[in-house]
Amino acid sequence: MATLSAFEPTTALLVMKRQLSSLDQMLASAQTALETLFAAPAGSTRPDPAASIPSPELSHADKAEAARLMRVNHVGEVCAQALYEGQALVAKDVRIRESMLRAASEERDHLKWCESRLKELDGRTSRLNPVWYLGSLAMGVSAGMFGDRWSLGFLRETEVQVEAHLASHLDRLPKLDVKSRAVVEQMKKDERAHAQAAQQAGAHALPEPAKRIMRAASRVMTRTARWI
Repeated sequence: MATLSAFEPTTALLVMKRQLSSLDQMLASAQTALETLFAAPAGSTRPDPAASIPSPELSHADKAEAARLMRVNHVGEVCAQALYEGQALVAKDVRIRESMLRAASEERDHLKWCESRLKELDGRTSRLNPVWYLGSLAMGVSAGMFGDRWSLGFLRETEVQVEAHLASHLDRLPKLDVKSRAVVEQMKKDERAHAQAAQQAGAHALPEPAKRIMRAASRVMTRTARWI
């Protein structure tokens, strides 16, 4: 994700959002869902970290393992799109709403990078992506209903857990798969930056039981997406 600037939207963007009715916002969210699930991701706003790296020669086993891990990472980005959309739909402060949408836009870079790497690995995306998206959208709306600072707290904790998850993937990816490792390294840096931005924007710390529930839900998703 990005820096604190992600939570400081420009005046032009704020004016644009104020002109959208609730119905407009819902239609825009539906369009985002369709694009995320059924269309090729739009071009990245930043260069793909793996683009200039020569393709490594991987064994069949290493290639298959890398594809499984990158599929899980792709699912994480699908979920991120839905979480931010859900939080933005119910945000009270227009600046918080815009920050969520800007963050979702930045996450689309990750989505594109993961999908590109999956294709190179002859892998596929998860067949359960619509389920992951709808579940994450519901979680985002639920988090946002508690208020903007709790919503930011949910965002921060999500990013903290995702950063740890990506760090574990760096330990598990084949050493020779430098392309996948470059993508995951950049994603990890971005997630840390967004967690810090949410904290500085006034995020409330979530209670420990909520963190444990989030970790348990994440384990279910990652273990399932690895194979399906």
